[in-house]
Amino acid sequence: MAKKALMIATTFGLLLMSCSVSKSARTQRNLFSGSWTLDDISYENNTGNFKSVIFNDAEDICFEGSDWFFRDNNSTGRYTISQSSLCQGGDRFFRWSVVEPAQNYSSQLQFKFIDEKRKDISGGFGYRLNISNLTEQSMTLRSNVSVEGQPVTIVYQFSKKQ
Repeated sequence: MAKKALMIATTFGLLLMSCSVSKSARTQRNLFSGSWTLDDISYENNTGNFKSVIFNDAEDICFEGSDWFFRDNNSTGRYTISQSSLCQGGDRFFRWSVVEPAQNYSSQLQFKFIDEKRKDISGGFGYRLNISNLTEQSMTLRSNVSVEGQPVTIVYQFSKKQ
């Protein structure tokens, strides 16, 4: 009986540890919370002119000036793209989290698309962006992609709305 109780206690302890969020991730979640504007998208680590479809949704130009909202108490959010001749405007909803990968790597913003009723519409597919800067006023996220076999880093510059 003592072995069984010990095994249950150990399993419960491991479960609690696997569900806990580190202090660093909690701090970052708190900093994400609120409204942001995506001010600029640029490209690093390669030369030339780039045009890309971001998050399998819209061209990069459509995201510049887009509004983003992160709610930390239920891990949901949305971004809003303005309607134009190039851009399909409207709200896109997502579920998000901060992920702390293995050592020597930066934390990442992870998100996947959901509908207005918070149901997964992405088939489990999502995105991860490296968090290279996150303060109460600004945020820089980076995504490493490949163009014709060559690495390119997409840089997203955000400012916090007041």
